[in-house]
Amino acid sequence: MRAAVIDIGSNSTKLVIGEKAGDDIKVLESLKNVVAIGQNTFYKGRISQEIFNEIIRVLERYKVLIKQYEVTETKVIATTAVREAENRDIFLDTVERKTGFKIEVLNVGDVVYFIDAFLSYKLKKKYPINEKNLLIAEIGAGSLDISILEKGYTLFNFGIPIGTLRLKQFKSMVEGSQKEVYEALEEYVENEVTNLKRSIPAIKLDDILFIDESYSAALPHILPNLKREEEFFPLQFRESRKLLARVMRSSPDELIRKNNVSPDIADTIDCYALVVNKLFKLIKKRSIFLLETSLSEALLANTIFGFDLAEKYNKTNQLVSVAKFICSLYGSDLKHAKQVASLAEQLFNQMKGVLGLRDNDLLYLLLAAYLHNIGMFINNRSHHKHTEYIINSLSFFRLSPQEIKCIACIARYHRKAHPQKTHYFYGGLPLNEQLLVQKLASILRVANALDSAHKQKVKKLEIQANPDGGLTLVVYSNDNFALEKISFKDRKQLFEEISGSQLNLLVKKQPA
Repeated sequence: MRAAVIDIGSNSTKLVIGEKAGDDIKVLESLKNVVAIGQNTFYKGRISQEIFNEIIRVLERYKVLIKQYEVTETKVIATTAVREAENRDIFLDTVERKTGFKIEVLNVGDVVYFIDAFLSYKLKKKYPINEKNLLIAEIGAGSLDISILEKGYTLFNFGIPIGTLRLKQFKSMVEGSQKEVYEALEEYVENEVTNLKRSIPAIKLDDILFIDESYSAALPHILPNLKREEEFFPLQFRESRKLLARVMRSSPDELIRKNNVSPDIADTIDCYALVVNKLFKLIKKRSIFLLETSLSEALLANTIFGFDLAEKYNKTNQLVSVAKFICSLYGSDLKHAKQVASLAEQLFNQMKGVLGLRDNDLLYLLLAAYLHNIGMFINNRSHHKHTEYIINSLSFFRLSPQEIKCIACIARYHRKAHPQKTHYFYGGLPLNEQLLVQKLASILRVANALDSAHKQKVKKLEIQANPDGGLTLVVYSNDNFALEKISFKDRKQLFEEISGSQLNLLVKKQPA
């Protein structure tokens, strides 16, 4: 299989073509064209017509190469600069009409998902990534994308607007001497990193893995004594300080002339060095691992080998891990959330035929089940509504805004009023997704009712079909189930309306 990835970044557009070679990837072609979309987007909020035309010319050249290499699958992605552009939709439509390439715009979570999954594959013989608590930082021209992994599971992802091109533009806006400019830049970056430190989960980090595509290759030219082992190596804090000092007192021309650094790297390596230096504030260790790789390479591996590059790393497991962390962040009862999610999954598997659900719909139900009570962080009164808008503000990797809205609505309707078209978020969904929300919310209501006391009384459950066409939910429990029976009677109504089947409850003792 041959695959191609085109990455439309904030400062350049790249093409990489590769094929499977045993357990590895053989790169057949790698091209990079400097097209600074971010210079327009980060200043003016829009992509200029000139950039439109330049991107289209580059993509037309790439199309010829892709055809020559007989590529079987091509993925075209864009990141920060396109994502933040006010005329993004026009840009995407124009490119597709003129080149035939459909661009997928990745959010921060998407980027770290592909990078994190790829690292297990990339470092499998060099570093035990699934045994460590890690902060993984990937720097681009537009942003610094952060993820926290606990033993291979994602807890948190976040994007910070301190990409190298964005910082270069910040420098150009600061008035004063070179010393004053760098002091302002350092304060700006330090504030962003300090805010990040307040936000990340309270776990002991074993290491920081810092990923960039180009800068680390230039470091030995500036730090001749740097011990670099191929593309993955530790950078000591003292080396980080020395790098920062040298690039800050050198002009880009001097770095090009004296240190053999390429012009595009020389222009922004001071911003890169400052970000690396400030990341040491997040860990007690005096070294950070640098890895020279790219989002394009990660996407190429995902395309060729599939998404499950790591044993644990599949979409559902990772998103559930993130949902659990969000529960802890908002002070939710995690035992209750896990129980409701478990009961909801059992009900889904036994009722999906009755409700006409697909296997893929389970993910939405699980995430809604874990997150249904996070609105209590704001207030218990109307907490289901608070839950809805909190979920709508979140960014889950590999889920679109429309899918997140769907999950938010399912979580909202775990109690009280049934879905109504006058409700803002629900009313904005297409009719087929409104129906999906009702079906999954009806299951969530029953699952939530079965743990009304938050004491995890249900040990297992099963659905039985009755001769009259109704259904009996058999619940096994050795505890007092009076509260749950009242709640079940109230919350089963939505399911009965949608399924057209009466749902009865039968409580049995759990066999010893």
